[in-house]
Amino acid sequence: MASEEELFANIDALLEEEPQLPPPAERARLREAAGITQARLAQALKSTVQTVKNYENGRSEPKSPRLEAYQRLLKGWAEKYPAARPDGFPLGQWAADHKRAAQTEAGPQRLAPEHVAALNATEPPGSVADASEPPTETAAPVQAPAAPERPARPAARPATSSRRPAAKKAAAPAVDPRFPHGPLAVLDGDGSAYGVDGLVLDCPATTVVELVEWTLRESGLGAPKLHRHGKDGDPLIVLTQSAAAKLGLPERLEDRRGLRLPEDHPVVKQVLKAKWQLTQRGFGPWARIYRKAQGRDRQCVQLAILPWDALDSRSWPGVAEMEPADVARVLGVYAQRVITPRGGTAVNGLELMTALRPPTRPVRDEETGNWVSGLNPGSLGTEPMDPAPPEGQPEHPAIYHSGWKGGFLHEEAYQWVRSVDTLSYEECLLPFAVGLDLNAAFLAAAARLTVGLSEPVHFLNPVFNPKIPGSWLVDLSGIELDPRLPSPFTPDGTRPTGPAWYQTHTVAYAQELGHNVAPIEAYLRKETGAYLDPWHDRLKTAYVDTLADLGVTKDLTDTEFLAAMERHKDVDPAMAAVLAAVKGTVKGGIGKLFENPQGKNYKEGEPWPAMMRPTWRPDIRAAVISKARVNMHRKLLNMSRMTGLFPLAVLSDCVVYPSPGSSPLDFLPYAASGKPQPGGFRLGRTPGLAKLEGVQEMSWAVDLMEKGLNPARHIKGGDAVLDDGE
Repeated sequence: MASEEELFANIDALLEEEPQLPPPAERARLREAAGITQARLAQALKSTVQTVKNYENGRSEPKSPRLEAYQRLLKGWAEKYPAARPDGFPLGQWAADHKRAAQTEAGPQRLAPEHVAALNATEPPGSVADASEPPTETAAPVQAPAAPERPARPAARPATSSRRPAAKKAAAPAVDPRFPHGPLAVLDGDGSAYGVDGLVLDCPATTVVELVEWTLRESGLGAPKLHRHGKDGDPLIVLTQSAAAKLGLPERLEDRRGLRLPEDHPVVKQVLKAKWQLTQRGFGPWARIYRKAQGRDRQCVQLAILPWDALDSRSWPGVAEMEPADVARVLGVYAQRVITPRGGTAVNGLELMTALRPPTRPVRDEETGNWVSGLNPGSLGTEPMDPAPPEGQPEHPAIYHSGWKGGFLHEEAYQWVRSVDTLSYEECLLPFAVGLDLNAAFLAAAARLTVGLSEPVHFLNPVFNPKIPGSWLVDLSGIELDPRLPSPFTPDGTRPTGPAWYQTHTVAYAQELGHNVAPIEAYLRKETGAYLDPWHDRLKTAYVDTLADLGVTKDLTDTEFLAAMERHKDVDPAMAAVLAAVKGTVKGGIGKLFENPQGKNYKEGEPWPAMMRPTWRPDIRAAVISKARVNMHRKLLNMSRMTGLFPLAVLSDCVVYPSPGSSPLDFLPYAASGKPQPGGFRLGRTPGLAKLEGVQEMSWAVDLMEKGLNPARHIKGGDAVLDDGE
């Protein structure tokens, strides 16, 4: 049997051992249970966020004196938030076993008592101080919250955070531990960086270079990739006017055409001297500052400069004038539902396509066994593709130098006004003209849309196949249709006069109407896929979720829907701005697929930047617009058959009908059960369904028609111009 002296010697040896910490996963659990962010813990430990992350994933262990301080904190948390281990042993026992030692412990340079007390006295998860909770969105509309009070800052100015109370929220996806503070922040002139969900960080940067380095090292900002083969989203910092001035940026850009700072500007020179780089766009409203990636870690920060009109009023109505916290709220919701902004909404629309369909993926080299970059099936690849001759434009180098004279595809949205000669006496006596607008018509057309993924191949006298995307030369001039409806084959609604190039959907609709089609030639693509499907699905969800935030929910009757749409923009200006941005993303993203040369110095036959992108695909844009126009005509035709009503005018996704009353309910077709008749226009919030665009007197519409003007362009009042296809 061991003697008392031996037992005491053994105990003394144990007491002299290095203090023990719980497993890394338990450290993270205790911190999260206490409602403390990694950034706040890093501040208390006088460390960095990355160091705390390393403690919690087991990559490193703290050294004295930080070890003793960290141990003391974890003991306190373990007493408050015990949890059973897999073997049933209560982890709270770990703290109890060490409590007596902690009471007598006098380790050197421990965490200050007030810091431990502040952390141990923190609110539980979900409270004001809970900066680890993800940004969530309400299922019902809420008023935009006021800007949070700015927190007092410690002298060292580390990345601190605070959080204001949030409205009751629905469940949201878990926060990526690499980006605990969300995708972006709006920096004000006093160093307050407003993040998502009421978060406020303290940014000590006084130069652009310091801002970039703080963002990458300390801010905890960024976004996880949207596809497993994609890339993480770079953090976005939005600069208010005062923040831009503090960092040495001018109040406005003098180069209004190039929209960038001159290369000899001190800020540009400062950035380059620090070995950072700028993209070809230079230092403009949306400046990207980066270094070459180190392994898998990207080193890139996106800046958006508000005084330089980064958030233009067409895509982001009223946002540039909002308080920083509300700007962060708008952009944060957009980033969560769509993508972290890295330019205008058109740029975001295109970026979202490639984020959801990355061009490459890792594949194993059969000869070496190494992993290399390979084509991701269903994507557009990494190289630009020349269009088929009829799908491009005369100035495209491949077409210009070939001397092509065979005509071009002309698939555009409707701009049609019915001839007043076709109006009946009964129609003219109706008191109202009512405009219907299709929600996100281009987005609805993108659903389950098969497009070409490979090079176009030329065929002579092919048999038409509606399942093959491409361009067909065919004569549809012999098809006779009711003159009170626009032709489905031309944007202006006039009857074709001879052979012309059409996209597959247009020719398929002629066949659907019962006409034999005999193509003369075609350019077709053998490899096909629904490239836009994930893009459509994500934007559709963003659209309907944002409408729900504005009170337009799926359970409304048609009468309630019309009332909700009439007031939805006033419910919450911030969410109304998000909705406008989502619509701009749809329209702009489709438009970017066929971006034309820009600049007065451009010469035909020369390449231009847009055409060098793999996403420069005029054939895909033509497919979307062709399908949208066909969808519109199908509804117009069904309406005439069900109700005997014919439209007065169509402009893209807006149609104007003569009506006996001032509401769509006065002329839309309903079954005896009260349900809308399928095939015609139906009211509703999802893409492809209709909402009220505006109401005017019938005499007003006829007067415009007699002048050759389009009532659909002005039905909303105030000479409003519609966003084609939204």
